[in-house]
Amino acid sequence: MRLKDKKVLTVVDHEFEDLELWYPIYRLQEEGAIVHIAGKEGEHTYTGKYGVPAKSDYSFDTIQIEEYDGILVPGGWAPDKLRRYDEVLDMVKFMDEKQRPIGQICHAGWVLISADILRGRKVTSTPGIKHDMMNAGAEWLNEAVITDGHLISSRRPPDLPAYAKAFADALAENSK
Repeated sequence: MRLKDKKVLTVVDHEFEDLELWYPIYRLQEEGAIVHIAGKEGEHTYTGKYGVPAKSDYSFDTIQIEEYDGILVPGGWAPDKLRRYDEVLDMVKFMDEKQRPIGQICHAGWVLISADILRGRKVTSTPGIKHDMMNAGAEWLNEAVITDGHLISSRRPPDLPAYAKAFADALAENSK
C-alpha cells in the first residue's frame, strides 16, 4: 500500500458536498492512508447537502497540523463556513508553506482564497467561483483536475476519479 503511514486531514461543516468528502476519503484509505475528519466541534455529526452524515474525529482547535501529510477541503456550501475559521485558514497556510498536498474541489476554492495562497497559481473549481479564484490572483482553467505543485484542484463530482488519483499521487510523492 503506497500510502501506508500517510496521514491526511479533511475539514467539514454542515452542507458539505457528500461525494466530495467521502469519495477521496475512501480512495485514500484503500491505499493505506489514515484520514481524520475535523470540524468546529469534535465528535460531532455534520450533515451533507444530500443528508449523508460525517462525524468529526477532532475539533479544529485540537489538531496538530504538523502531524499530517496533506489536507483535503470538500466542496458544497460548507466552504463558505469553513473559510471563517482562523484554525482552518492556518492549517491550509501551514500545508502551503511546507508544500504538503492540498486538495480542493468545487466551492472549496473559497477556503484557499481566504487563506490567500492562490496568487500566481493554476487552479480549477466549479465555474460558479471562477471569477473569485481569478480575483484572488489565480489562473483558472476549465479542466477536470489541475495539479500545480502541491495544490490539487478539481471542478465537481464527475471529476472525482481524476481528483482523488491526483491527490493520492501527490501524497505518495511527498515526504514530510
